[in-house]
Amino acid sequence: MHRKTFVRNTRAALVLLLTLHNAMAIDITALWDYSQPQTSETRFRAALNGASDDDAFILQTQIARTFGLRRQFDTARQTLAALEPRLATASAEAQVRYHLELGRSFASATHPPDNPPANREAARGHFLRAFALAQTAALDYLAIDALHMMPTVDTEPAQQLAWNEKAIAYMERSTQPDAKRWEASLRNNVGYARHLADDYDEALRQYQLSLAAHERAGNASNVRIAYWMIASTYRAQKRFEDAIAIQLRLEREWAAAGEPDPYVFEELEHLYRATHDEEKANLYQAKLKAHTPQ
Repeated sequence: MHRKTFVRNTRAALVLLLTLHNAMAIDITALWDYSQPQTSETRFRAALNGASDDDAFILQTQIARTFGLRRQFDTARQTLAALEPRLATASAEAQVRYHLELGRSFASATHPPDNPPANREAARGHFLRAFALAQTAALDYLAIDALHMMPTVDTEPAQQLAWNEKAIAYMERSTQPDAKRWEASLRNNVGYARHLADDYDEALRQYQLSLAAHERAGNASNVRIAYWMIASTYRAQKRFEDAIAIQLRLEREWAAAGEPDPYVFEELEHLYRATHDEEKANLYQAKLKAHTPQ
């Protein structure tokens, strides 16, 4: 056997063994409802019954995350502090998830924009530690998770774009199906960064790739949101008729789903004002007001 072939095959076998060794018995993805963190906490606590020591460790990290999503960051850190004595003997996945959630307790999308620099620096150390551990253990999904959190630490638009593009590159190199699940959200993040930089053509390209990934996944709500992002870029490009056509369709689809979307109403108000149709603009302004929590 050629040396390069031998090395490549040996490395592939090692990666497979590491992945299988680090796979937990409980599917935590199935237990998550990120829009309902308290419900998720209840599920995780129920799953603790009969769980192995390592799975229980991982479930506790996810319980900590539910507190973070509720902005109870001190409680999240207290939950993780109780795990620290067992960290050194935990599996690679458990260690990665510990550092990811400790990092998120210091910096995440749920933190305020004026999150202190000391918090962001604490998060940086944990996210980079999580990335290094995940990379070594061939846990690509979690390695990408760590990379995609770095824009909450480095908040300048150019820095955020660089981290998101690094995460996409990592995802593209990976052969693991779980890693490919990141494509839709990562493409959306890069598209948004490009949009903010007024690079609308590249933003549109990334949003369309995000849409395709959401369509493959088959989540109707996420597909509608992806179309909204595309339409918002059309408005920025002054392609008003294209944008209006998408937003009107989204209005109908959200209504049929029983979930009227205020963001659609807001966009339609902007679009009709841009096209000097004040009557329709005022109509959607009223709809927006009616569906915005007071």
